[in-house]
Amino acid sequence: MTQAGIPAFLIELEDAFNEAMISNDVARISRCITDDWILVTPEAGPVPRSRILDVIGSGLLSHATMTKVATHACVAGDIAWVTGRGQNTGTFDGKPMAADEYITDIYRKVDGTWRCMLTHLTPVGGLPPGSA
Repeated sequence: MTQAGIPAFLIELEDAFNEAMISNDVARISRCITDDWILVTPEAGPVPRSRILDVIGSGLLSHATMTKVATHACVAGDIAWVTGRGQNTGTFDGKPMAADEYITDIYRKVDGTWRCMLTHLTPVGGLPPGSA
């Protein structure tokens, strides 16, 4: 992922997070996220860290690919956010899955290390016309 105007360290964080997710290694993923990390999905709403890690650890959810292209970012002290478009593939409950989403990751510096504290996903396409 390379985008003009996005701080290099945020691109590196996003790339490391992507690589951890496709490793399907709960310990590796855990090093990228805070203890209170939340994933917000359109299907389930806010999902706590423990639930996602349990689902990945059990093999119910696995990722084969994950890419992001950052389009916006901001760093404000010990908080930073990145918004962009992401795609991923994998399996859920043994069935193939693929997603094309707008993603916002919010990072917090914890003991000198940047970790994601919130990931928010919005499917590309959004709401049907006239429903907003």
